Amino acid sequence: MSGHSKWATIKRKKAATDSARGRLFTRLIKEITIAARDGGGNPDGNPRLRLAIQIAKEANMPADNIKRAIQKGTGELPGVSYEEVTYEGYGPVGVAVLVEVVTDNKNRTVSEMRHVFSRNHGNLGESGSVAWMFQKKGTIVIPKSRVTEDDLLAIILDAGADDMQTDEEAFTVTTLPQAFDTVKKALEDKGVTIESASLQKVAQNTIKVTGKDAEHTLKLLEALEEHDDVQNVYSNFDIDEKELASLNG
Repeated sequence: MSGHSKWATIKRKKAATDSARGRLFTRLIKEITIAARDGGGNPDGNPRLRLAIQIAKEANMPADNIKRAIQKGTGELPGVSYEEVTYEGYGPVGVAVLVEVVTDNKNRTVSEMRHVFSRNHGNLGESGSVAWMFQKKGTIVIPKSRVTEDDLLAIILDAGADDMQTDEEAFTVTTLPQAFDTVKKALEDKGVTIESASLQKVAQNTIKVTGKDAEHTLKLLEALEEHDDVQNVYSNFDIDEKELASLNG
């Protein structure tokens, strides 16, 4: 179970706000648009679009917003020309940070990314500097209150899951990308409540951060998350639960 960043868990525990919801909708619209642009507007034949639509529905995005995003991607409606870019960098004590963005102005975005890193005790790296530390995985989060650990293990192991982690509130199941749909469907068929399901970049190894380094690391990741062009932020830091509680307290 080592190597999985706690960043997704920390984000999940944060209280939802209107501004966070607005950013989520913006990110989902961009993801739907790009998925439709690259793979066509029919979700049955486009797994990326199918997943994006499902996540948007779970976030209660209006159906009209989803439809317009698809139409912009397929060219049926005029839209912004987006480009997907991944930036790589380092936080305090060499923590690796991977940032996936969707932008209509790459020159502006790279300048802003460099500024966010430098302002928060980090630095932007070269392409390939940290990406090798991460592996693409399916990640499925299940509330602990909805299933026992033994029952969950029986379902996911039969379906071909890769690993499972646990915290105070939830189980996090990881899969290889090709097994993601199968494991997710197996859970749904058994009536297991899924809090979230997505494809993510998971760190293969972690770096322990404490004290001011932990505080600076969280501030860097939060600042990146708040940037309008950022879709996803991944990191390989690890932090003690008690220390995390004190920082959030």
